[in-house]
Amino acid sequence: MDIKQIQDLIRFVSKSGVNEVSIEQENFKITIKTNAVSTIVNATVPDVSYAPAPVAAAPVAAIPAAAPVADTSHYITVKSPMIGTFYRSASPEKPLFVNVGDEIKPGSVLCIIEAMKLFNEIESEVSGRIVKILVDNASPVEYDQPLFLVEPM
Repeated sequence: MDIKQIQDLIRFVSKSGVNEVSIEQENFKITIKTNAVSTIVNATVPDVSYAPAPVAAAPVAAIPAAAPVADTSHYITVKSPMIGTFYRSASPEKPLFVNVGDEIKPGSVLCIIEAMKLFNEIESEVSGRIVKILVDNASPVEYDQPLFLVEPM
């Protein structure tokens, strides 16, 4: 099983609502378990010298109990199409793709999400104005996590 097949399997399990999937082949075993909070992937592969280092989970920030709730019902929420790391620019030296107040149209690049060393440009599917950026730069994101609030135009 190659990396692309594993990524596709993780996406399928995330979307399908299945709690656990196990696949066992010669010299390869993978188990993907999901719950409402996170996706856990356990894999056993043949001994290879290029195995990636484990990544620690990021702590979840607590929301203050007295935080005012804004009415966001008329905004469009742009969500993450994948699990990965959210970046607001192509590199630290480059300008940000979008800022609060910027007008966007379908096809406008909003951000990059890095997944397994692949940098995926996330493009807008709507026209509007960026009202809020919901994720900090270089933060991990989950599948279907809200990234931006957009006021439709």
